[in-house]
Formats: sequence, structure tokens, C-alpha cells
Amino acid sequence: MPQPPHPQAPVQPNPVTHYENFPVASWLCPPPLRAPIAAIYHFARTADDLADEGESTAEQRLNELHRYRQALQAVAQAQPPYPANAPWHTVFAPLQSAIAQHRLPLPLLDDLLRAFVQDVERTASGQRYRDEAELLDYCRLSANPVGRLLLHLYGVQSEQALAWSDDICSALQLINFWQDLSTDIPRQRYYLPLDLCARFGVTETDMLACKQTSSATLLIATLADSARARMQKGAQLVHLLPGRAGWELRLVVQGGLRILDKMAALQYRTLHQRPVLRGWDYGVMLWRALWM
Repeated sequence: MPQPPHPQAPVQPNPVTHYENFPVASWLCPPPLRAPIAAIYHFARTADDLADEGESTAEQRLNELHRYRQALQAVAQAQPPYPANAPWHTVFAPLQSAIAQHRLPLPLLDDLLRAFVQDVERTASGQRYRDEAELLDYCRLSANPVGRLLLHLYGVQSEQALAWSDDICSALQLINFWQDLSTDIPRQRYYLPLDLCARFGVTETDMLACKQTSSATLLIATLADSARARMQKGAQLVHLLPGRAGWELRLVVQGGLRILDKMAALQYRTLHQRPVLRGWDYGVMLWRALWM
């Protein structure tokens, strides 16, 4: 029987090709950690794609996510990775190497899959998030585990560091939601808290039709401001991470804040337009990172 990869010879994951608002395993990242960070990223990104990309039915998505969880359980038990021609080989071979070498906490990886299953089920049933607390509970599964996995790799485990990491990751998730309204809502992916919609007099009918009313604009601006405050609170974490890891985190934080700037420049009309980072934005992010 083939043996799992030796911890000293990690399998290299594929390069990052998806658009992101922040760097992933960039040259700023400590070189020994680039492979495990990229492995975690590809594990999460592939599961996310299973949950919401393509034309699969909800049942098909849930079946694929179930198979994906079985694959995670297999590599976690040091079973041989998939053969090279099998689905997800390029995800699970590097991840198995990272798990073996760095003892990644498996419950955090499983939390990500629980989030994607929840996403599929809520989208299929039309269930909405009642309030921000319920939405943040989703972020606890969908985003916060990534930050905690990175802190595990960096050897930083204080309660304060974990709390700030959660703030950053939840903020990034929320920013992504408000950035992607024009693409998510037509696909029935609806994250706007019902209590805030009611407070601002925003109807679900208008939002599903992507009507950028003045009330909708005020709602989105309020949600963006809340995400900014959460990001700024968590940004203190950059001073706890040593060397290059701290500098990469500075750019992660600034990437999220820069998207919020671009949303403001659009007057929060993200029901009609999705703001993205362009080349010159990275210069702005780097300059701001120097002064954090």
C-alpha cells in the first residue's frame, strides 16, 4: 500500500488563480509556510466552488460536499491520498502533507465544510438570516477557522490573538457579502439580516430585483461601516505576528478596507456593480500598511 507523504517532503499545491481581495501565500509569507497556507486555501476554495459554482442542484452539491468530507476524514487518518487522476487529488495530497507536518486542527477544517453545507441548504430553502448575530455565527464556521489555522502555523495561540483573528476573518467575509450583492442575489444567495432590512424599510422584493433604492443604499452603507469597525478592531493583531507574517496580514487587512473605500466611492451601489481591486490599489494598500 502506498505511504502518505513524508512530513519533510510536502506536496506542493496549485498556484492561487481565483480573484481575492487579499494576498494568499505571497512572497511576504514566511517561505516554509507558503505550501501549507496554499493547501488550506485550496481546500477551502474548492469546497466553496462545490457549494456555489456551476449549475448543479442542491442535492448534487450536498452529495459532493459529503464526498469531500469523506476525503478529508481519509487523509486525516493518514490513508493514502487519491491517485493523480482522481478528483481533488491536487487538493488533498498537499493538505495531507500539511496536516502531517504541522498537525493542523481538523475540527477547524471540518467547520469550513459545515459552513458550505449550511450555505447550500439555506439557499435551497430560501431561509434568511434573522440578524447580525446569526450571520456572525455563520462567519464563525465559514471564515474564522482560516485565521485560526494560520495562527496555528505561526505558533500564536493567545485568546486575544484568536479574538482579533476572528474579527478580521468575519470582517473579510462580511465585506465579501456586501461587495458581491450584484452577483449573489441573482443566484438566490441572500445574506442581508432581516432585522436591519426591516429597520431601514428595505423589502425583500426590491432586494431580489436588485433595486438600488435610497433605503437599500443606506442599509448597505450601514453594513459596510459595521464591517469596517470590526476590521479595525481586529487589525491590532498585526502587531502580534512576527516578521513577514505580520506584513502579509497588514495587506490582508488593507485589502478589505480598500474594498470598503471602493464601495463608498460607488455610493454603496453594489446592487448594480461589484467593486474589485485594480493594480494601483495595491500601491495604496502597501503605503497604508507601512503606517499601521
